[in-house]
Amino acid sequence: MHFGNIGALPGRANRAQVSGNVDAPQAPQWEVSQWFNARATPTLSALRGKVIVLHAFQMLCPGCVAHGTPQAQRIVEGFDAKDVVVVGLHTVFEHHDVMTPRALEVFIHENRLTFPIGVDASGGENPIPQTMRAYQMQGTPSLVLIDRAGRIRMHEFGALPDLSVGAAIGRLIGEA
Repeated sequence: MHFGNIGALPGRANRAQVSGNVDAPQAPQWEVSQWFNARATPTLSALRGKVIVLHAFQMLCPGCVAHGTPQAQRIVEGFDAKDVVVVGLHTVFEHHDVMTPRALEVFIHENRLTFPIGVDASGGENPIPQTMRAYQMQGTPSLVLIDRAGRIRMHEFGALPDLSVGAAIGRLIGEA
């Protein structure tokens, strides 16, 4: 799903490109009101040294349910936790009254999601949640790859092929 007049950029859903690290911006902190599947609060500083896969989704988004969220779980299962961590971000920018934390808790359980998932903090008067706005996400699903130094190396909106995402993660793991 996307919001406003911003849609997917042509041709971007077919590939996953990792940007060079020289000019990559530092990832903004996550503004989260509640965490699920997390013993301790995941923070960028606590996860420094690992490749972070940030998966932004809405539980009522068809592309998230069919593609993005299952892909995030496959990444958890397919990569060594010492190198890669997946963090989910439930970014509610529509249907606020039905996408509650309680409904999300049921969604997580029913879909057997094991990675930490945060509820993006409300944007107040702005319907776009805080972290979604800070990362300038176009909609959901969105996938952000953050390197071991905390820099955004890939930022994509829409469904991406597993092989492309896996290759991009592998490149980041391989960097010294």
